[in-house]
Amino acid sequence: MKPKFNYGYLWLLTIAAAMGGFLFGYDWVVVGGAKPFYEPFFGVTTAAAKGWGTSSAMIGCMIGAFFCFLTTEKWGRKWLLVAAGLIFFVSSIGLAFCNTFFWYNVWRIIGGLSIGATLNLSPVYISEMVPPHIRGKFVSINQLLVNVGIVLCQTVNWAIAVAHDTSLSPADVGFINTWNVQTGWRWMFGAVAVPALIFMVMMIIVPESVRWMVKNRQEKRALETLRKIGGDEYAAQELKDISETVVGEDTGMNFKALLQPKMMKILGLGFFLAMLQQWCGMNVTFYYAADIFTQAGYGVSEMMMQIVILGGIAMLSVVVSIVMIDRVGRKRLMLCGTAAMTVMYGIIGFMFYRDISGLPIVIAVLLNLMAYQLTLAPVVWVILAEIFPNRVRGAAMSLSALVLWIGNFSLTCSFPAIKESIGWANNFWLYGAICLVGFVLLYFILPETKNKSLEQIENELTKDMDSL
Repeated sequence: MKPKFNYGYLWLLTIAAAMGGFLFGYDWVVVGGAKPFYEPFFGVTTAAAKGWGTSSAMIGCMIGAFFCFLTTEKWGRKWLLVAAGLIFFVSSIGLAFCNTFFWYNVWRIIGGLSIGATLNLSPVYISEMVPPHIRGKFVSINQLLVNVGIVLCQTVNWAIAVAHDTSLSPADVGFINTWNVQTGWRWMFGAVAVPALIFMVMMIIVPESVRWMVKNRQEKRALETLRKIGGDEYAAQELKDISETVVGEDTGMNFKALLQPKMMKILGLGFFLAMLQQWCGMNVTFYYAADIFTQAGYGVSEMMMQIVILGGIAMLSVVVSIVMIDRVGRKRLMLCGTAAMTVMYGIIGFMFYRDISGLPIVIAVLLNLMAYQLTLAPVVWVILAEIFPNRVRGAAMSLSALVLWIGNFSLTCSFPAIKESIGWANNFWLYGAICLVGFVLLYFILPETKNKSLEQIENELTKDMDSL
């Protein structure tokens, strides 16, 4: 008999964890709206300093991801996410009151600890709680809330910025004395404190991941949670399937399991996906949106509005992706995305090469963003949450997140210097070439995982890796 799932309960579990994605999205792009104002406040003028101010949070992200690698199999997903909410809250207050560029970067790094944790633990938690036939959609809810966080952050940043006089541009002498430069950017960073508290409370309410509980010999608690999700028969079968994949495993982190040849190959696939999602170049659009639209000829108020539109298009694109992902499949979406971005980067580079400005640049950037948000942005996290075996999923995801943040940091920190060295056009063409390489490799190495249980994926993928 087909189980009757408690979708209300599943939505509670999913939204609670996905609030971590919301906070990641908010904190991820807040710097893009604040940088036109905090840079003159702190006297940031060099390419190196601008790159450091934008990317310093990634140091914390890498530390947070590595800490999760060491602890998530021992401590679980839930309480690490609770701690991440607390750190989000504290760091946002610290940023709102800092007065030197040094302390700005210290608080950005501290806040990055939470981003590094939530980015990988939120989708892991959801994937380990949701039935296979809806797992792609529900894991993608995390990416949707990432984009809700992005849109809300960009809207709040725009509202704060335009609430005061925006007639002066950064090149004007009096710009340094404007309210936005002296105070406005502080409100942009401090606003994240409210959703951080909501996230922390919600994660305290929900249970621990059922797969983590089974691995740590808490079968009774896991069975109770599974019954709430799908009833007695579903709970009994799921508990049996999960137990078979973790039988004989020790609690805590099994480092030897990660070093097995077939596991190293799966990790290699995960690392490639994580790096591709970053070096496809889309984060440059988010972090340096202000620079892109300023270069395209827009003033401060218009530039802030274009950033809001950017976030809105991203959110709507993920909604479409949620509908498509369990129908079309993961691999097909990834191939479509990398192909479309290859073409769009070629067009954007050509526009900058020919000094085409204004609306055409905006349209091209938005189309490229749509391709990314429909495909690579949500699908990479769904695949990463699916391909790793139960016994090492949390740790393997944390390592993949660490690689992702290394890619993010290297991309973001190097962009100002690369852009100054090779120009806007060549920079976008470089990202197009990376997307083209990604398309070719994904065509040959990426498996399809839709409509398969995590245990089935584990059994099939390990067999495939043995044959390589």
